[in-house]
Amino acid sequence: MNAPSYFEIQADDTQRALHFYGEVFGWKFTKAEGLPVEYWRIETDGPRGGLLKRPAKTPPYECGTNAFVCSMEVKDFDETAAKIQNLGGILALPKFAVPSTCWQGYFLDTEGNTLGIFEVDPEAK
Repeated sequence: MNAPSYFEIQADDTQRALHFYGEVFGWKFTKAEGLPVEYWRIETDGPRGGLLKRPAKTPPYECGTNAFVCSMEVKDFDETAAKIQNLGGILALPKFAVPSTCWQGYFLDTEGNTLGIFEVDPEAK
């Protein structure tokens, strides 16, 4: 209770987003039927989530994030960052050290959503 346990990703092009997240993180998707919006359930190695057709306009480009941003723990920051960019993601904030904790960075996905990745490293400086 009172800890993040479910997340949602909004997308202008759900098929493009399904491909992006499936390739980057290996997530599995199942279409949810009977809902008033196009909605896909997401299965990960951690919390469950959903991906839906964006119901409203996005904020103008370069206006900051109007969202609750999630960061995914990855085994290899550089490998995952390259995969994100090769699949159409955009670097938003380059890799930086959170001293004695991890390597962190932020990207925009193919739908313009901000996401973070981090690699745990107690030696990060």
